[in-house]
Amino acid sequence: MVELIAKSPCAGMLPLEVGAAKLSEVGMAHLTSLATRTGQEKALSVALKDAHGMALPGVNRATGKEGARALWFGKGQVMLIGPEADADLAPHAAMTDQSDAWAMVRLEGAAAEDVLARLVPVDLRRAVFKRGHTVRTMLQHMSVSITRISDEAFLILAFRSMAGTLVHDLETAMKGVAARQGA
Repeated sequence: MVELIAKSPCAGMLPLEVGAAKLSEVGMAHLTSLATRTGQEKALSVALKDAHGMALPGVNRATGKEGARALWFGKGQVMLIGPEADADLAPHAAMTDQSDAWAMVRLEGAAAEDVLARLVPVDLRRAVFKRGHTVRTMLQHMSVSITRISDEAFLILAFRSMAGTLVHDLETAMKGVAARQGA
C-alpha cells in the first residue's frame, strides 16, 4: 500500500537568501474564500470582527495581523488566512476552503521592493504601497496577490500549481538585484 506524504507547495525550494532579500514559505494555514452575499457587507464585517478580531478589508486592503489576516481578493471577495472560518460567517458569505490551492511566500529585506519592481507592473514602494495594502496583479506571467505586511516584507500568494515558477522568478530577480548592488 502506498503512503501519501503531505508536502507544502514550496517543499525543498525554500528558504532562500540572496543579497539583502530573503524568501521563505509561510507555514500551511487555513485559507477560506469569502464571497459576500448581496447586501451583507456590513453584517459580514461585524461577524468577521466578532469571530476573528478583524473587520472586512476595503478595496486593495488587508486587515488583521500575523496568523490571522483578511485580504481583499476582488469585488465581493475576501481571503481569510490563518484561522478556520467561523460558522457564524456563513449567513453573510459563501465560504470555500482554499487551503490546498495556494502557495504562500514571504519576501523580506532591504531589497524586497527592488526584487518585486523587476517582476510586477505595480509601484510597490513604501511611500505608495503602505503596510496593509494588497493588490491582485501579474508577477511575470502568473496571477498573484501581494500584500505589504511590514516596511520591508511582503506576503505573496500564487496558485499552488505555480509554486515552482514563483520561486524561480523571485530567485532570479533576487540574484539580479544582488548583482546590481554588488552583493
